[in-house]
Amino acid sequence: MNEEKIKQELEDKFPCLKDAVNIKRKGRIFAQVPLGEFDAVFAYAVKKMGFLALSAITGLDRGDGIFEVIYHLNKEGRVLLNLNVSLDKGNPEVNTVTSYCPSADIYERELMDLLGIKVSGLVPGHRYPLTDDWPKGEYPLRKDWKGNSGKPREAKNA
Repeated sequence: MNEEKIKQELEDKFPCLKDAVNIKRKGRIFAQVPLGEFDAVFAYAVKKMGFLALSAITGLDRGDGIFEVIYHLNKEGRVLLNLNVSLDKGNPEVNTVTSYCPSADIYERELMDLLGIKVSGLVPGHRYPLTDDWPKGEYPLRKDWKGNSGKPREAKNA
């Protein structure tokens, strides 16, 4: 399956993805998925399109009240499908994808520990990567995290 066919299949199956799927370069596809459609799009990509390997989950604080969570799915080492979902920082929550990709567990724990994103359905377990005695409500990858200095981190423009 080439990138154009993947893009077309996603847009045909999910009208919400019309104009939201972009091919950045050979083997790299990015889709901005509405939160309410994310579970269905993720399931379809894994079950019907063969994106069986979860390479990573990336969580980002954009600094404007929005978190971005990007699920990087790989197909036979040839195509990386990046499913991006935006979350309101006031109530950031996603459903676990561990039923499709058990390896998601570690990445989802990072989302919870480092950004404070709730992952519904994730089996209780140890914290990761922070220690169990890390202060509750302290999320070091949030742009407004004060850390030891008591002052918010300054955003660095790239």
